[in-house]
Amino acid sequence: MTTAISCPVQTRLYSRGRVTNQDFAYDDLAVQLREHPDAIAWLDLREPSAADLAAVAAEYGLHPLAIEDALADHERPKLDRYPDHLFVNVYAVSVPRPQEKPHKVEISAFVTKRVLITVHKGEGDVTILTDRWDREADTELSASGGINFLLYGLFDTVVDSQYAAARQIDEAMDSIEDAMLGEGGAPRPARMKGFALRRTLAQLRRAVAPMEDVVAEILRPDGDLVDDNLRPYYRDVEDHAERALESIEHSLTRVTELLDADLNEQSNILNDITRKLAAWAAIIAVPTALTGYFGQNLPYPGFQQTWGYVQSMVLIVLAGGSLYFYLKKRGWL
Repeated sequence: MTTAISCPVQTRLYSRGRVTNQDFAYDDLAVQLREHPDAIAWLDLREPSAADLAAVAAEYGLHPLAIEDALADHERPKLDRYPDHLFVNVYAVSVPRPQEKPHKVEISAFVTKRVLITVHKGEGDVTILTDRWDREADTELSASGGINFLLYGLFDTVVDSQYAAARQIDEAMDSIEDAMLGEGGAPRPARMKGFALRRTLAQLRRAVAPMEDVVAEILRPDGDLVDDNLRPYYRDVEDHAERALESIEHSLTRVTELLDADLNEQSNILNDITRKLAAWAAIIAVPTALTGYFGQNLPYPGFQQTWGYVQSMVLIVLAGGSLYFYLKKRGWL
């Protein structure tokens, strides 16, 4: 007897890649599979409780460690093999704006022989996934792929979202670069955008970096999960995962180099200002020394004479002016 579950569910029954029934109750899933021995099914659970997943685990023989991972938040992307099923954890991502925190939907999936059970945590639009499956309904892949057709659609949708986010940030880099490479160093708002973009890329990289290994695990030569018909499609997903990571790494290196270049420019400006202040201090020190000398209470040539005053002023102007032109020639002023 099937145990009822309390979380929102979505269900679909597929026969040779076509939907033959959908949106039926969880209690009817086992019945549908018995009545259609050649069919496969998709069961989606949104934010299930421990009791909900325990009921599903008892029905479909899911491993306790996989259930524990599905209940935990922020698990790293991975693929684990168990005797009767696979457990997959991946992240679909989107970037509302390049400087904002990426929106990540964590999806855990149990891949059994006849049922793909997905668990998504938080807000996520699974119609993107179902639309992806529907577009392939009339292809040879859907007719012969079985449960792997659904798993391929899940991977392809997730990796496409990651690649689109990586491309979006890469395109936004141009405006950031123009703002940060202006003469005299970048203004503070441009630098803040650069730091925000680097933080976004670092968060995105954590979701994208393991995906290539996850797909490669599916394609292991000693595994029997992917046949020759499906292998080129998974290779394509693996290639997109690699390109998404390369794009993120390139953007991360690019923005880091921009921030370092801006830091160097700011340092050069500070050195230039310091050098100018030192040069002016040297110019001011000369008349200060001369006036200090002539201000001593000792007789000197021209003491208490008009020509003595003129003499001191001429010395000040000549000494200070000579030092100014010397420093100007050296490029210190």
